[in-house]
Amino acid sequence: MTPHRPSRRRPIASRSRNLSRRAFLVRTALTSGALAGAGIVPARVLGAEGTPPPSERVGVGLIGVGAMGRGHLRRLAGDPGFRLLAVCEVDALRREDARATVDQIYAADTASGAYKGCAAYNDYRELLARPDIDAVVIATPDHWHAIQSIDAAKAGKDVYCEKPISVTIQEGRRVVEAVRRYGRIFQTGTQYRSIPTIREVVHFVREGGLGKVKQVFTQLHTLAGWLGNPRCQPYRASLQPEITGQLYTPVDFALPAEPVPAGLDWELWVGPAPWRPYNRLYHENPSPGVVPWSVEVAFGVTSSTWFLSHAADVIQYALGVENSGPVEIIHPAAGQFPTLTMRYASGTLLHFIQDWPQVKSLYSGAVPADARLAGMFGGLFVGERGWITSMTGGGPIEAGPAGLLEEMKLKTREVNVGANDHHGNWLKCLRARTVPYCPEELGHRTSSIGILTNLAFWTGQSLRWDPGREEFANCDGANRLRARTPRPPWRI
Repeated sequence: MTPHRPSRRRPIASRSRNLSRRAFLVRTALTSGALAGAGIVPARVLGAEGTPPPSERVGVGLIGVGAMGRGHLRRLAGDPGFRLLAVCEVDALRREDARATVDQIYAADTASGAYKGCAAYNDYRELLARPDIDAVVIATPDHWHAIQSIDAAKAGKDVYCEKPISVTIQEGRRVVEAVRRYGRIFQTGTQYRSIPTIREVVHFVREGGLGKVKQVFTQLHTLAGWLGNPRCQPYRASLQPEITGQLYTPVDFALPAEPVPAGLDWELWVGPAPWRPYNRLYHENPSPGVVPWSVEVAFGVTSSTWFLSHAADVIQYALGVENSGPVEIIHPAAGQFPTLTMRYASGTLLHFIQDWPQVKSLYSGAVPADARLAGMFGGLFVGERGWITSMTGGGPIEAGPAGLLEEMKLKTREVNVGANDHHGNWLKCLRARTVPYCPEELGHRTSSIGILTNLAFWTGQSLRWDPGREEFANCDGANRLRARTPRPPWRI
């Protein structure tokens, strides 16, 4: 097949600034009805059975329908506050399957049981050019997040972008600038902070419940787990797991080129990233994992892609530094701490550990020997008055000493991921034009934590970071790595 070559045109602004949101949404609903065809308009489009009327529905497009994107697809199509009008995906198999799924979901609400109203695009710029779409969800690989968010803002679309929102410091700052310049509503997909129990824990810490927070612990994993996947075994010569398995940072593995599957626009998949030939470890059907490309330096940022963005968001929110960041990244080679550590201006230390037993084996005395530590997507806070966990997937919230949990008055200690209202919060803010849980600046600062860990490991030294100026005081090499030039013709 002939690879798709992206044009040099910029996205076209989608609508007049003077068009009221209510009028715009009415037009969106009417367009949706026309696409559906006479006689098969879903009941929810008409505002029946308690669903929002057309004037209150948000027309939305989904960019990227891999494993994460399919989750967003069902969430959007199942919410009567949204109208999922179009999907975009460079893999034809995934694209057509997504279109069919949307049509099937909406068909269930029609009298005839038929619906053909979801459009499907290979190039996201065509989706952004549609005047009836005023918000997008971006669930593409990491290297696309920043440029697609910026282009969406320029096209007059509000944005929900998966984490991390960038792979470099400069990209993240450009996203913030674009969202503000064009007056858009931006939500970062760090939904763990939106779980009710986690929010209660975070507010307790933030409001001084632990006294001064002295230390926080969170996980940072090496590549060993990913490299141990059976699908990686045929590529051992390129992956060299005995060496790279000890690393925390993404790597250029120089994987061998393989035939591009029919229907996959690999040129557009790579897009602004440094060129890499197709290899099935990056992308194949069905998807073998949520982010199989994340260990390749051209496409992802390893732990920040996997879970660290979630953890960093929860931790910095609890510490009250979500609009800032650390002032020092201390490399373990410096001998101050056994693992990579960040220091905040308040003196609070953020220690990155491989697994929870290291808290007790490497940082003796931080918590009692019988403290139960389990889960991910958050951290362990240790303060003057005791300690408390904020992890998800490891069981109930734990804390000490005795009486601290009673003092917190949690509605429940159980952490129910399904109870998060991250999409709902975004929808509410789209309508009210207010700030969502994790807007552009917080998304950027959250992504920056993972990027800063990588820069410390790549340079092999401790770094002094100015979170206001977003530059290093002691390392020109690290400063150069704050940005990378997009592959032509793409630009930010």
